[in-house]
Parts: sequence; C-alpha cells; structure tokens
Amino acid sequence: MKLLDPASLDLRQMVRSGDSIVVGEAAAEPQTLTEALVAQRAALGRARVFLGVGLTATFAPAHRDHLAFTAIGGAVTHRRLARAGCLDVLPCHFSQVGEFLRDGRIDCDVLFLQVSPADAHGMHSFALACDYMRAAVERARVVVAEINRNAPQTPCDAPLSADEIDFAIETDRPLIELGAAVPGATERRIAAHIEALIPDRATLQMGIGAIPEAVMGLLGSRRDLGVHSGMIGDAVADLVERGVVTNAHKGVDPGVTVAGVLLGTQRLYRFAHRNPALRLAPTEVTHGAAALGRLRRLVSINSALEVDLTGQVNAEAFGADYIGAVGGQVDYVRAAARSADGLSIIALPATAGDGSVSRIVASLSGPVTTARSDVDVVVTEHGVAHLRGRTLRERVRAMLAIAAPEHREAIARAAGDAARDAAT
Repeated sequence: MKLLDPASLDLRQMVRSGDSIVVGEAAAEPQTLTEALVAQRAALGRARVFLGVGLTATFAPAHRDHLAFTAIGGAVTHRRLARAGCLDVLPCHFSQVGEFLRDGRIDCDVLFLQVSPADAHGMHSFALACDYMRAAVERARVVVAEINRNAPQTPCDAPLSADEIDFAIETDRPLIELGAAVPGATERRIAAHIEALIPDRATLQMGIGAIPEAVMGLLGSRRDLGVHSGMIGDAVADLVERGVVTNAHKGVDPGVTVAGVLLGTQRLYRFAHRNPALRLAPTEVTHGAAALGRLRRLVSINSALEVDLTGQVNAEAFGADYIGAVGGQVDYVRAAARSADGLSIIALPATAGDGSVSRIVASLSGPVTTARSDVDVVVTEHGVAHLRGRTLRERVRAMLAIAAPEHREAIARAAGDAARDAAT
C-alpha cells in the first residue's frame, strides 16, 4: 500500500484514459477521491464511472465532457444525471451486481472506496457499505482507499488487508448522513395497515424512507424480530437497543442483524462500531436466493412508483424519466413468497401531485419491475389488496378498493370492460 498526501493527490498515477472506475455508494462514497476525479477529469482523458445510490452532488451533467456514467438506477442525487440524459442505466437485480463485477459485465479497472482505519489485526472494515466492494476489489487493476478516521470499524465479511490496497489517502472527513424521513398522515395510515401484517418473530427487510420509518415506529410491542436487509437506518439501531429486534428466530445468523449498507446518522454509525450484533455482508448474502431461502417469516416491504390493476409494479421510471431502480425488490419479493409464513408487501401512497394523479393505474407508464405473478400484497392508505392466488378479475376488484376513491371510476373506465365488471 502506497500512502499518498490528499493535498497533492494526482490520479494519473492510478487512472488511465479509457478506464472504468467503480466508486463506493451512498454514505460510503470516498468524497476526497471522487472530488479529485471530477477536478482532474480533463487530465485523465475519457473514463467511465459506475455508480450505486448517490447522496452527494459530486457528479453533475457538466462532467460528461470527460466522464461517462453508468448506474443501477436514477434515485436520489443521480436523478439529475438521468434527467440530463447522461446516465446509462443498467437494469439488474441487486443480487447480480457482484456477479457482474466478477465476470466483467460491469468493468472495473479502478476501485475508489472508503474504509475504516485498520483494526488490531491490520484489517480495514468496509465501514458503511460492504455490498459489492469485495467483488470490485477482486476485479480491479488498482484499488484506491480513502481511509477515513471517522469511519466505524463495522464487523463485515472479508475485510480489506493493506496488501490488497494499491494506493491510500488518510482523511478525517465528516461521514455522509441521511436523517430519518418524517412520515406524514398518509404514510402513517399506510404504516398502520402494514403493522397489522407483521407477526412476532418476523424477519424484516425494508428500505429507507417515510413509510419504513412510520412502520418501524409502530413495532415497539413486537417480540423477537429479526432484520436481514440491503440497507438499514437509525430506526433499526433503536429497535435493537429496545430489545424489539433480537434476531433470535431468523433461522440463520442468530442474534445478528445483517445488512449490506448503513444509511443514517452518527447515531447509527456509533451503534455499528465494533458491534458483534451487526454484520455487513456482500450482495450474495444480503440479496442472494440461497441466503434468503434460509430465512424464516421473511416480511419484505418495498415501494413503487405505480401499480396497475392486475398487480404489475413499476419502481423505475415514469416514461423516459428514470428516477428509481430495479434494486433488490424482486430478490426480496420472491424470497418472501418462498419463506415459511413469509409475506412481501408493496407499499405506496394512492396518489401523487397533491392527489391529482393516481398511482394505482389501468396501465403502467413505465417498465414492469416486478411481475404480477410475484406480487403478494399491495398497501395504500386506503387498505390492503391481497393478490397472491387471485384471478385477474379478483385482482382488479382488490386494487380498485385501495385506489383513491375520487380516481376509481376513471381508472376503471380507462381499464375497459373487465375493470368495470369487476368493480360492480
């Protein structure tokens, strides 16, 4: 490992023209390295950058003069890249990202990642995101680590040794934080419906946002919950310390919360530091079918942009406006359906645009992210639609019942005779 001075960092030592660069995602973005990449891009020639979830303004449409961007979705701050037409989206299940890196379908000549300081054994934790970092390490020609003194030493699978790092810089930058979303009345009504579906000893997977926050806030009376999820936030730490999440009955990893990415505030990051009750794992563990198939009572909670009357889910785009991702939705929807006493939930507000636009629709305006044959339960503030084992006519009736009342007639009319017959 060659230690470099961040103040005089010259990326030409490690990046060649035409290289593909993978960078750590979300709160694990190595900001000193990514900011240097943007600032020095003209001197480096052309390069392609692979992105996960973005939470910073580091990359902008103006940078396409020398950088080409590929990502697994257009969520959060990468939305502006997508809307400017300079984001090439790779639609894939999150469980496939590690595999795609290893077999070269996702190129990785150079890896920029953030890690913790070395522990007593000389190993660097992946800190805030394990996800596909190990696969990228194995593929990269050059591994460049930003060793952040503020990053927690999180227990993680296959931590990084100094011998695996080609170049490193040491920083003490504040960690990227994402505060909890504040649920409104609609999210609280949706959460109340979901809470009634979650039994004691369930193993939970859910994302980050107002609906998950509202759900977590209602689970204080549950007993012996488990967590196995792609991302976790502060609310999971709260439930662990309150004794609600014990991970005692998951069927695997007893007593341990499993996640791929930490996305929260200092409260979560302090909780994660050297905590044996937490395990950061790669995508094949957090999202892989073999690992998920061992979980008991798996309840997955995922979001959608819109759902049609037969249960098809669009979680990616409105027309050409790509603002979401395939992500891990299908991985978890299918796993929950196979889990003994499991349940997959798609949760969304019934409307958008201050109530003017229905998100329960006659036909999707974007791609089918999750097929209707995989969808189990759909929840809005107006109720719960149980779709598993239901005919098309039964599905239409159930979905119309959870649409906003002021839009039901128009949706049925747009769907044609079948919907009108089912609604009567």
